[in-house]
Amino acid sequence: MTRRERRQLDRATGARRTRYRRLRRALTAFVTLVLLLFGALVVAYRATDIPAPHPETVMQSTVFVDEDGDYLGRRGPVDRQEVPLKQVPRHVQDAVIAAENRSFRTDDGISPSAIVRAAVSTLSGSERQGGSTITQQYVKNALLSPEQSLSRKAREALIAVKLNRTRSKDAILEGYVNTVYFGRGAAGIQAAARNYFGVDSRSLSLSQGAALAAIINIPSYYERAGSDPKVTRKLVRRWEWVLDAMADSGAITPEQRARARFPAFRFYPPGTTDGQRQYLIDVAAREAADRLGITADELARGGYTVRTTFDLAAQDAVAQQVGEGLPGLAKGARLHAAVIGLVPGDGAVRVLYGGADYARQPFNDAIHGAVEAGTALEPLMDVGLRGPLASLPRTATPNPLRVASAYASLAALGRYAAPYTVTEVTRAGRTVYTAHPETQQALRLVPVPATGGSRSFSGGAGSGPGTRTLWATGSTRSMSTTVALFAEHPARGKRRASPAHLPVSAASFARSLVAQVRSAPDG
Repeated sequence: MTRRERRQLDRATGARRTRYRRLRRALTAFVTLVLLLFGALVVAYRATDIPAPHPETVMQSTVFVDEDGDYLGRRGPVDRQEVPLKQVPRHVQDAVIAAENRSFRTDDGISPSAIVRAAVSTLSGSERQGGSTITQQYVKNALLSPEQSLSRKAREALIAVKLNRTRSKDAILEGYVNTVYFGRGAAGIQAAARNYFGVDSRSLSLSQGAALAAIINIPSYYERAGSDPKVTRKLVRRWEWVLDAMADSGAITPEQRARARFPAFRFYPPGTTDGQRQYLIDVAAREAADRLGITADELARGGYTVRTTFDLAAQDAVAQQVGEGLPGLAKGARLHAAVIGLVPGDGAVRVLYGGADYARQPFNDAIHGAVEAGTALEPLMDVGLRGPLASLPRTATPNPLRVASAYASLAALGRYAAPYTVTEVTRAGRTVYTAHPETQQALRLVPVPATGGSRSFSGGAGSGPGTRTLWATGSTRSMSTTVALFAEHPARGKRRASPAHLPVSAASFARSLVAQVRSAPDG
């Protein structure tokens, strides 16, 4: 080998050694960096606590239902009621997983690819990226603030991993389905089931559950399904996609998939409870809060279900008839009607009509009204009323509910029962209050039952075309109904409100209202 060749070989060997040293230093630096990052992650993971849910995500509303469990209305800051996962059918759980995170049962709580996409979009300022796991979505929606930043996204991932390692998948899924937004003002699966289909979450069918799962993707858009044809068609396609995924995973059988039909939605936008039914909720809410020993605000935010005594079918029939108006009433005069249906000897209030529109008249004529009695109390004069009814015959303008209680006592052969509107209060599936009728003997002379077990009385103040008030009552062994009618000329400008005379048709009108309640099926 020549000297020149030896120098070239030495230079090549030196170059290789230099490259090796540089590669070794780079590799050492990379390993050191990885170890530092890993150490930082370990420290950050150990230092990360799982925060408590935001106060607004744990707020609940209280729902009121009638005697048969049909929805009456709600009270509370948000439309949400928490339910245990066991009250969410397995096919609904599987539908949510198919729609939102198909690897939920096996993943570690995070989606690395989704985190990378979110980081890139945040750094580039482009549109926010989705694709988070159910665990991440729960952390984002219920445990963290809504800000969008890399540090918040990193904390979200750490909490999701820790949540996944410290809590069961069922606990995470329960938290998610109770807080995720479904549109129509409904937060959580229970409120969504009521708002879209008028049922409790435990009663959701496969088709209904898949539809709600499909809505989670864009709730503010899909909430119009059922009333907007374009939205409905798009949701049907996503609903089919969810069901196909469930069939592919084995969550449902091919036969179940083939039988599935897109469900019918309740009309949207829904009606409000500012009309006549708000009177019922007012009375029941006060009674429920009193029975539980809490404030009205605590009741509204507590996530209770209040089962009332009301018969909505009879209540609506009365409201419809009163709304049609009293024939012959003077032009411009406003009719006031108080209609009370009580179960004799028990006190359950089946009908409590106290006004047509709560928004226009919050005052409840049936509960708080004072109506001129006239001859309406004459049948009560000779039976020796005592106890809570003792002073009634001496009252010139009695409360309609009190008069109704007296006539219900007559129908119960002298047994007075305190009126009540709440039969049961539950919370998270647990019964916290059950009503027990409060009764006592209130008549010294027990009336002889009428033939056939029914009786009726009527009376009022004034006579003929000058009638100012009119009362009517009709009783059977299972229902006692009392009606009080009066009218007024509303205040206008500087002119005060003044009484208006009732037309001669008022008597038959009142009797027909009694018949509306008495003809309703017994509860």
